[in-house]
Amino acid sequence: TFIDNTPELFEFNRSSNNNNQLLKYIGDVTVNGFPGTKHHRKVFVPDIKLDKDFVSESKVENAKSVFDNAGVDALANWVNKQEKVLITDTTMRDAHQSLFATRMRTKDMLPVIEKYDTALPHVFSAEVWGGATFDVAYRFLNESPWDRLDIIREKMPNTLLQMLLRGSNAVGYKNYPDNVLREFVNESAKHGIDVFRIFDSLNWTDQMEKSIEFVRDAGKIAEGTMCYTGDILTPENNKYSLDYYVNLAKELEAMGSHIIGIKDMAGLLKPNAAYELISTLKEQVNVPIHLHTHDTTGNGVATYVQAVRGGVDIIDVATSSLSGTTSQPSMSSLYYALEGNARQPELNIDNVETLNRYWSGIKPFYQDFMNGTTSPQTDIYQTEMPGGQYSNLQQQAKAVGIDDFEQVKSMYRTVNKLLGNIIKVTPSSKVVGDFAIFMIQNNLDEKSIFERGKTLDFPKSVVDFFAGDLGQPVGGFPKKLQELVLKGKKPITVRPGSLAKPVDFDEVADELKDKIKRNPTKEEVLSYILYPEVFIDYINNVKRFGSMHDLDTITFYQGMREGETIHVDFKPGRSIIIRLDSVSEADEEGNRSLFFSLNGQNIQIIVHDKSKEAKIKKIPKAEPTNESHIGATLSGSVLEVLVQKGQEVKKGEALIVTEAMKMETTIKAPFDGKVSHVYVKNGDVLESQDLLLELDKN
Repeated sequence: TFIDNTPELFEFNRSSNNNNQLLKYIGDVTVNGFPGTKHHRKVFVPDIKLDKDFVSESKVENAKSVFDNAGVDALANWVNKQEKVLITDTTMRDAHQSLFATRMRTKDMLPVIEKYDTALPHVFSAEVWGGATFDVAYRFLNESPWDRLDIIREKMPNTLLQMLLRGSNAVGYKNYPDNVLREFVNESAKHGIDVFRIFDSLNWTDQMEKSIEFVRDAGKIAEGTMCYTGDILTPENNKYSLDYYVNLAKELEAMGSHIIGIKDMAGLLKPNAAYELISTLKEQVNVPIHLHTHDTTGNGVATYVQAVRGGVDIIDVATSSLSGTTSQPSMSSLYYALEGNARQPELNIDNVETLNRYWSGIKPFYQDFMNGTTSPQTDIYQTEMPGGQYSNLQQQAKAVGIDDFEQVKSMYRTVNKLLGNIIKVTPSSKVVGDFAIFMIQNNLDEKSIFERGKTLDFPKSVVDFFAGDLGQPVGGFPKKLQELVLKGKKPITVRPGSLAKPVDFDEVADELKDKIKRNPTKEEVLSYILYPEVFIDYINNVKRFGSMHDLDTITFYQGMREGETIHVDFKPGRSIIIRLDSVSEADEEGNRSLFFSLNGQNIQIIVHDKSKEAKIKKIPKAEPTNESHIGATLSGSVLEVLVQKGQEVKKGEALIVTEAMKMETTIKAPFDGKVSHVYVKNGDVLESQDLLLELDKN
């Protein structure tokens, strides 16, 4: 029939539905704001374009072509033979993770992605995935990280794509069974990842061995990585000495690493130490050395110059406008610093600067997430806070009402000392950060933590750390604090993955099917295993709001203002014009009406004002001297209430799980008793010391 042969007749209805979803999203952000942003006068930035057509070099031999044509062993040999130092570009992963909490959207990467291979054909790799990008894409950006990777792979076929893999933690914050890790590596490889930078947050090689094995089995490049902390030139540093790193590198090489990575996540590697470390490693191991640092202290380029002198093969840099401070050193600055040096990287500096002008143009879109660091922070040599955590921890602290980040940094240093000076990188750095915020909100210090520890419910990440769920730290655990945190729980001393029951993927797929009402893809099953609540929230947001890909970034984060007009371009020849005419006051139920004009058609959207809900909900405060009062240890929200009024509970039994910016805390019964009153429900917003429930002692 005509209708069957003319499906475009129904495009208007589908488009109208998508448009209404888009208006619902804009309305929600306009009224309720975006997490981590403040409602202020909207910043308008001119439309940023990358119009230059780069001239393609003919027959370029680069790392990707060698890998594709001859394999990974040939690539390692090729890297070792290069006179010029090779570079990895972190702009699309660690640079924005370190500067503005991983909030860069795929939409803003696309103009560069489409021209990258031609503009920068000689880079070793582009780091585009892993780390926090997986979590943040689902949690905040309403994007699928798998879709992002597919787009980048399609647009950049001639560049090695690199990801950061947290060993047995994959891209999560806990250990996963070996079969989950294998499937995740295989799927990541199928979607286009070539180089897997594999590390463990405690440098425990038992936690990296399986990842290295799985990457090798997938035919990809395994970069076994050691995290750098301390100072090898300091005589009193006998924990993380030069010998320690040399032995660790040899162990990683013996495990099958094609490349040895050095992850200087806090920028602690000083120039002379870099020369000493790199030159020694080049004598002791046969595989290439890849150095990663952060420029938090301002010494990044100097460190790299000395590393190049010592013989480093590959170094990590970022575009100038997204470099420096907590990000990586500048690609352009390094290029000029090595001028006249035979090892100067092979770059078309005009192309580098053209791309940088684009990145500079989109940077203001993310101003609300910038960590505020505008100059070198040499106190990092004391706090040892990773660059990638700096902006994320600021957001986390703000979310629980802590605006003084200097206080957080000071407590971070105190906590590191309490933990025995551990290596700090995700997820171990999260332990330190969570613990620091916990101590600030509960008015604790080095002395009172031991005096009050028996009655405190510590953040889940801290409990997991002391239970051995992250692995074994160098030098072991501080026993007294471990006993205080675990409260009788026996820690494990073996690789957690060896104890984990393999996941039944078919069973999980059936469970997920029931939740999303369709057959899930393999990627969705993996995402659900890694981040169950976050993934379901993402699916629900997609159902509610549709795709946000084509919405401009400023509106995505800031919503609209009354009288404002925006254009949304979906594809060539199809765009819509949206004007926000007015926003009503909230009614008795806390709802606001937003009146839009969409291509001249008037549309009303109803949005619930969450701030009104928060004002209506009054939760009493727990009295510190009343032992029956069980209070919230942190500001945040109620994730799950596990008990009900009248229920008998035993000492140590879980009562309520709270959450604050990815930091979970399980509130447990301090004694045997009966629940006499529950004051909160799932989803309630909390302040520190809000009364959660009353427990009468038996």
